[in-house]
Amino acid sequence: MSLIDQLWMPVRHRHHGRIWISPTQLSDPDVLAFDADRGDFNGALAQFSIGLLQTTTPVNSPIAWRKWLDAPPDAATLAQWFQPVREYFRFDGEGARFMQDYNLRADTGDGNDIAALLIETPGESTLKNNGDLFVKRNHVQGLCPHCAALALFCLQVNAPSGGAGHRTGLRGGGPLTTLLVMGQDSPCLWHDLWLNVRERDKFLEETGANPNKRDAHFIFPWLAGIDRIQSQNGQTTPVQVHPFHVFWAMPRRIRLEMENLESGDCDLCGRSSSGLIRHFFARPHGLNYKGAWQHPLSPCYENKGEWLPVHPQPGGIGYRYWLPWVLGMSTKSREIRPAHTVAFSNAVRQGVPLRLWAYGFDMDNMKARCWYEATLPLYELSNCNKDACARLQEQIGYWLAGADLAVFFLRSAVKGAWFNEARGDFSMVDASFWSHTEASFYTQLKDLIGKLRTNEEIDVMAVEIRAKWREKLSSACIDLFDRHFVGSGQIERQNPRRVAQAYRQLKNNLHGEKIHRALGLELPENNKKSASKRKARASVTTQGNLELE
Repeated sequence: MSLIDQLWMPVRHRHHGRIWISPTQLSDPDVLAFDADRGDFNGALAQFSIGLLQTTTPVNSPIAWRKWLDAPPDAATLAQWFQPVREYFRFDGEGARFMQDYNLRADTGDGNDIAALLIETPGESTLKNNGDLFVKRNHVQGLCPHCAALALFCLQVNAPSGGAGHRTGLRGGGPLTTLLVMGQDSPCLWHDLWLNVRERDKFLEETGANPNKRDAHFIFPWLAGIDRIQSQNGQTTPVQVHPFHVFWAMPRRIRLEMENLESGDCDLCGRSSSGLIRHFFARPHGLNYKGAWQHPLSPCYENKGEWLPVHPQPGGIGYRYWLPWVLGMSTKSREIRPAHTVAFSNAVRQGVPLRLWAYGFDMDNMKARCWYEATLPLYELSNCNKDACARLQEQIGYWLAGADLAVFFLRSAVKGAWFNEARGDFSMVDASFWSHTEASFYTQLKDLIGKLRTNEEIDVMAVEIRAKWREKLSSACIDLFDRHFVGSGQIERQNPRRVAQAYRQLKNNLHGEKIHRALGLELPENNKKSASKRKARASVTTQGNLELE
C-alpha cells in the first residue's frame, strides 16, 4: 500500500468528528485538525504533511504561495503534486518500504516487540529492575498498519539515544519543533500546514544541503542501502544529500515484520484490523547525522561557533521562550534564533494572523521525561515592520532579563528559608513563578505590539511598562514566598530567624540595583541612598578585616 492513497491520517472533521483521510485530502475545507490519540503522533503528522508538501510543491513565488493560502488546491491538484513520489511511500511488500531499512531482513536483524517503536516504552534495563511504575509494560502488543506507519515515522523524527550504535535523529534526540498556525479562528487544517511551506527555490537556497543530489535515495533514504549515502562507520553531512532529506531523515535501521499477520483490534486507535503488526527487526549503525544541519522547523542556539537545534527542557513551554523562538535573542551568555519558517514569516508574510505551535519530548538520553506542547500567541506581530520588531525584541529582552533575575531571587530565598545548605530539585519554584506571571506578560505584550503596529512613539511608555513589570515580578515573588512555599508551612517545623532573613533579603533584592539595571530602569533616589549606605558599610567591614589580618 502507498501512504499517498491510504486513509491513514486521523483528523477532526467539521461535520463527522474523527475520520481518517489520505494526504490528497489535506486541503479539504472541512478538515480542521489532526486528531490522533497521542500528542507526538499529531506533531509527527504535521511534520509528515509539511515535508510532503515542501518536497512536491511546484510553487515558486510569493504570489503563487498566497493564492494557495487563500484558495486551497483541490484533491486532484494535490494528487498531481504527489504522483511523482507516490511509489516511494509504499509501506509493505518486498524491496523499498517507507522509513524502513532497504537491506534488513528477519535473518539479519534483532527481533523487537512493536511497542518499542513508542518512545516512552520502558527499555530492557527498566523492565529488569521492575521500574515501569508510570508507563507499564505490555500496554501495546499489536498495531494496525496505519498506526505502525505513524509510530515508525514519529520514532525516526524524534529518535532519542537507543544504546550503542542506535543513532539519534538529524536534530538530536527529541528535538523541539515550532510551527506557525493560524490565529484563534483557524479556517481549516490546510492553512496551518501551508504556512510552514516555503517557495521551492527559497527553500533550496537556504539549506546547507546539496540540491545537485537529485537521485531519489538522497531525498528518501529508504529507497537504497545506507552505503549509497555514507560509508561503513562513516557520517552523513548536509552536502551528501538533497535539501529535502531533512524531512525524511532515517537514523534507525528498522523493518517491520509483516508476514503471518493476525486480525484483531489495534492497541492505539482501537480499530479492527485484518493484519496487526506485533514485531519489527532492527540493527544498529544507521545514518549517522553530523555537521551543520539546518532544519526549517526548529529554533537553534549557538555553541562554540556551531548552530545546534533547541530541545525541550524540564519546566514546560511558557512565555520565557516567546522571544527566542519568535524573534530570536542574543545575550552575553546565549544566542538563539528562530526556526527558518518562523523567521521568514516575520519578514515577508504580513497580514496573516498567526500563533506559534511548539512541541517536543523532554528526553534524558533514552528516557522520555515528558511530552511538552503549547501554543504561544503572536497577536498581530505579522503587521509590524522590521523596525518595530527590533524595538519589540529590545523591550522583551528587558522583561525576560528582569524575570530571570526575579526567579533566581525567589529560588534563593526559598532555599534560605528552608535549609542552611539546600540541595535538590527546586524546579517547582521556577514553574510556579513563570505560571504566576504569564498572564501579565501576555497582557503587556499584546498592548505593546498594538502600539508598535500603529507606529506610535513608545519610548516613555516602554519605561513605564518595565517599571510596572518590576512591580508585578516583585508582587509575584512575595506572594509565592509567603503564601505558597514558606508562609504556608507548619510554623513548628520552621526556623523563624532564617525565614525572616530570607524574606528581608528577597525584598531587598526585588527593589535593588541589579533588577533595576536588568530592566533598564534607574534606581529610585531613596534606593540609591540605601545602596550607598550598604556599600559604605561593606567597605568599612572590608577595611576592618584587612586591618585585623
